Amino acid sequence: MPKETAGRTLYVTLVVCAFCSVLVAGAAVVLRSPQEINKLLDRKRNILMAAGLLTEGKSVDELFANIDAKVVDLATGEYATGIDPQTYDQRQAAKDPTQSVEIPPEKDLAGNKRRTTLAPVYLVRGSEEVQKIILPVHGKGLWSTLYGFLALDAKDLSTIRALVFYEHAETPGLGGEVDNPNWRAQWNGKEAFDEQGSIRIEVIKGKVDPGRPEAKYQVDGISGASITTRGVKNMLRYWLGEDGFGPYLAKLKARGERHG
Repeated sequence: MPKETAGRTLYVTLVVCAFCSVLVAGAAVVLRSPQEINKLLDRKRNILMAAGLLTEGKSVDELFANIDAKVVDLATGEYATGIDPQTYDQRQAAKDPTQSVEIPPEKDLAGNKRRTTLAPVYLVRGSEEVQKIILPVHGKGLWSTLYGFLALDAKDLSTIRALVFYEHAETPGLGGEVDNPNWRAQWNGKEAFDEQGSIRIEVIKGKVDPGRPEAKYQVDGISGASITTRGVKNMLRYWLGEDGFGPYLAKLKARGERHG
């Protein structure tokens, strides 16, 4: 048998490494398209959940036909042109200094540090007009950034219809209870703004007293998860405010626009 040498061992190791690298690179190229398709499908599924349209047994693409995706310039509140909302990646854009801005610490309620200049929105249409506006929201919890969708009733752009989180790494049984259907159900019918247009929605410590007038702006806190629930409150206040979707919602209200 040929005598083993350090050179021979090194040579075999390099050949094996090169072969494995080619396999991995090839797999990444082959799988890239299916991964992108699955990513888009998952986004559509979560938007449908926020819209209250996700139906077991029905095609996601078929259900999504009732939703118009658009991209908004957050500074002006106007719809941006020349941007495909289906392929626009807000997370990637946030890493690009040409597509995002630094958030001053005193304004960074959600703890995101940077904000994209553009953001997608989703208009849920009925037979003739828009019924709900779906806004993507994200912000820091205790251990992670929570990503979700907020659904507002298009009639007044204040009544919340759903808040759904689709990605986070909060503690199961504590902050992870943001996924609990019972907690999520509390959001339907709550008001984001008061009559003067001030943001009032909040997650309180303890239980909401339904007999108090401020109850319509409040959601129960989650026991043992005060930092996560504070993060949810701050996230919504940021994205509904002047540095988030505030200018867009103001434009819709001023125009009385419910057709998108």
